[in-house]
Amino acid sequence: MVDLDAPLSSLLPGRGRGKKGDPARWLSQLGLETGRDLLWHLPRKYADRGALTPLRDLEVGENVTILAEVVDAGKPAVLKSRPGARLVVTLSDGRDKVTMTFFMKSVHQFGHVQQDLQPGRLVLASGKAGQFNGTWQLGQPDYELLEDTDEDTGEGTGTDPGGALRDGVRTATRADRPIPLYPATRDCPNWLIRDCVATLLDRLGAADGFEEFLPPDVVAAEDLLSPLEALRAVHAPVDRAQLAAGQDRLRFEEAFVLQTALAMRRASTAAQRALPRVASADGLAAAFDERLPFPLTGSQREVGDEIAADLARPHPMQRLLQGDVGSGKTLVALRAMLTVADGGGQAALLAPTEVLAAQHLRSITAMLGDLAAGGLLGGDPRGTRVVLLTGSMGAAARREALLAAASGEAGIVIGTHALLQEGVQFADLGLVVVDEQHRFGVEQRDVLRRKGNGIPHLLVMTATPIPRTVAMTLFGDLETSVLSELPPGRAEVQTVVVPQDRPAWVDRTWQKVAEEAALGRQTYVVCARIDADDDAVADGAQEALLEEGPAPAAPRGGPGRGPGRGPGPRPAAAVSQVVEVVRHHPATSGLRIDVLHGRLAPADKDDVMARFAGGELDVVVATTVVEVGVDVPNASVMVVVDADRFGISQLHQLRGRIGRGGLPGTCLLLSGTTEGSRAGRRLAALARTRDGFELARLDLEERREGDVLGAAQSGQRTSLQLLGVLQHSEVIERARGYARSIVGTDPDLAGSAGLAAAVAARVSGDTEAFLGRT
Repeated sequence: MVDLDAPLSSLLPGRGRGKKGDPARWLSQLGLETGRDLLWHLPRKYADRGALTPLRDLEVGENVTILAEVVDAGKPAVLKSRPGARLVVTLSDGRDKVTMTFFMKSVHQFGHVQQDLQPGRLVLASGKAGQFNGTWQLGQPDYELLEDTDEDTGEGTGTDPGGALRDGVRTATRADRPIPLYPATRDCPNWLIRDCVATLLDRLGAADGFEEFLPPDVVAAEDLLSPLEALRAVHAPVDRAQLAAGQDRLRFEEAFVLQTALAMRRASTAAQRALPRVASADGLAAAFDERLPFPLTGSQREVGDEIAADLARPHPMQRLLQGDVGSGKTLVALRAMLTVADGGGQAALLAPTEVLAAQHLRSITAMLGDLAAGGLLGGDPRGTRVVLLTGSMGAAARREALLAAASGEAGIVIGTHALLQEGVQFADLGLVVVDEQHRFGVEQRDVLRRKGNGIPHLLVMTATPIPRTVAMTLFGDLETSVLSELPPGRAEVQTVVVPQDRPAWVDRTWQKVAEEAALGRQTYVVCARIDADDDAVADGAQEALLEEGPAPAAPRGGPGRGPGRGPGPRPAAAVSQVVEVVRHHPATSGLRIDVLHGRLAPADKDDVMARFAGGELDVVVATTVVEVGVDVPNASVMVVVDADRFGISQLHQLRGRIGRGGLPGTCLLLSGTTEGSRAGRRLAALARTRDGFELARLDLEERREGDVLGAAQSGQRTSLQLLGVLQHSEVIERARGYARSIVGTDPDLAGSAGLAAAVAARVSGDTEAFLGRT
């Protein structure tokens, strides 16, 4: 038997090819250490002889393998600047051209390259894509010739040992078959990966760790190949039909294993006990509802009923509350917390930043009024205490908050990671509300849940809309509630993309800020970095995901590249730079301006936000610390500098900070990218729609769904390779049904050892941590 978990160095003996030596050395660059790693390093796409690779789709800096035709074999030439010679070969896809440049010590050493690369030959060319003087180039190129024969060159199992040296010429798999193209590097090219995979597959039998672990009735119902057949089909397909059958099996396998893991979590939670929490007819929750100055939306009332029903059960609630920006999630969560406090229990609200925690304290106490002063002079006798606990609090304030939580006097405790520290205890913790769940890991959340006497209910909130199929995949162990309506009073927000290379447009941006200030309104200006010398963007801002191109000239009135910078990606503007621009621009120089970012002392951050919320500041220049939760109804303008450095969902969150008080809002996205670039298309989509679910779908598509569960740790493969949570929703639905049925009758998979092992092996590492965040 072949041990698939053995090192590749022991599984691929003698497979070195010339200068490559031991291939295990090069495969390790891709994180491939064992046989199992190698077999699950699946091709990213396939080439067909009749379909040349469109060169216009190349991206600068990407290691690529393309199928193209030789159009000019070139002639060797002696180098003028240094010893040696070079040969330039030109390839084409029928429209565009790309060159490969080979270097040798003398012109006489190019014989084999010239013999291989004759005009008219089809080749698989590999290298790093680049451009010079408008022409595509492949740096440090490598190539394979397509086999012209129709004879089967495979051995044993029918796999093609691609990369073999036949009569001195390295040839690819048979030209009439789909040609697998793997994620590769310069030192570990496509041919080497394919050669090693073929060698390993030729040694394998059905007993070598490929026992069927899916239930027989599921395999029959879905008409699936066996695991080994599927891997052969995706690595060395005879035709597209066989390839599709192999991908179908592996795709369903990914969905089934993931949904089984989620179903097991769901069953485990359902088996736990929790105290039912029911609001009294004349208690705190009822008093709050009576005082609301506006009616709840239908969506808020429906979701509130779902949460109330969960809280009344003797099992822990596990619910995800999502809604678009401004849909009223905090109000819904507050009503849930008051329901728990009605019976003497406590609720803890965990926020990711001190700014957001302080904002929650202000908004919740404002909504509650004297109901937030229970037991204090002037407080409503039905009320409770609301306290804040953060890391920056003074010793006396901290002791008071800790005592209020431990004694049960505080029915609602709002805090940051400080809530997780040792010494923080609750008298009767009945509900944990996690805001912006993606910023907390499973360990952090569980630390807080263990601070109660029993298992508290859990409500997870996210302001990032999640498409249904994504939620079904990532949050399959949670019940999901969606706030689909916006409360009355939310004004329209116009979004405009402002080219930073158009000085008049940039000037108009700052004039708009001044005009709004003259009307008594306020502006956020958001930047990706804090200081100009920061190497990375700050506070969660994303770098531009894709192409940027050379930096444009610095526009008048806006930040530029700075002196001495050559061509290349323009560094993102920093708070320290932009605040000076705003302070010295003729239109805004007289305004009241301050900065807000994560490096300020907590007291200083609170002071800036308090002054901004109180109308004492006209403009706050900030990082994305203002992305979520900060509520200033008087803010009507959002300026995002270098908006192309941010993701769609993040920009949507930032835009949601304005238009909250009935005032029409304007979101101005300053961008140095071109309209046709991918970053430009992101911004155009944001300007086109305010539908958070549509934008989330676009964001997910751009970030590549295979990474949606996080990058795999070294030695582990990414959990989703073939399964697309948007494209394959039907597959996920079917897998979910099967998984829930199996786990429903066998929660621990005691009767399905193979399936249990597959779940344990694949849902681990980064994937386990990601699922834990749900």
